[in-house]
Amino acid sequence: MKDHYAALGVNSAVTLADIKKAFRQQASLHHPDRNPDPQAPARFRSVQEAYDVLSDESKRQAYDDNRRRNLLDSPIDTARDIWNHYFNRLI
Repeated sequence: MKDHYAALGVNSAVTLADIKKAFRQQASLHHPDRNPDPQAPARFRSVQEAYDVLSDESKRQAYDDNRRRNLLDSPIDTARDIWNHYFNRLI
């Protein structure tokens, strides 16, 4: 499961205004026209997907419910995904 909050660099308690601000910052940073990194297009798509989910109230609610359920159903897999996501961002 993708962590849309991490893609935008925010926590799960943020407001819609904070999500919009984070999206604009991350989109500008990872836009393929501005960033020559070969990973920029994939990161840009990830940021855009995160914004699409988190900016829509019903999609965000469904995502949050699924996120909580996954934490309870498979904590080891969730921890592994978070760990890998964190270290992949450092590379």
